[in-house]
Amino acid sequence: MENLWNDFNAYLQEGFAHVNVVQGLLIAIVAAIMTYRWSSVFFVAIGAVVVHVLVDALMPVLNNAGEFRLPPVVDGEYWKYLFALYLGYVVAISIFFVVKRVFTSARHSVA
Repeated sequence: MENLWNDFNAYLQEGFAHVNVVQGLLIAIVAAIMTYRWSSVFFVAIGAVVVHVLVDALMPVLNNAGEFRLPPVVDGEYWKYLFALYLGYVVAISIFFVVKRVFTSARHSVA
């Protein structure tokens, strides 16, 4: 079990090295703003992963730096990358959601 955890932890650390930090944070902030309940964090994270994949696929086209390419969905490593991305978005959206709740509850308690 410890070996599985070590492999999983190593993959998560390697997987996030390839993520555009600004893009990920902006998507997570917008997703947290759209989240209204704790129960919807997991579903919003799925939507954030879809948006992330779409931005990755369309960014070269919009920058006139390349042509449109579909993601390698038949590659097993790509699905591991998506899962790691999903876990990252769950954590990031949860943190931003907590911050949002703290600020909105502080605003309502003052008024």
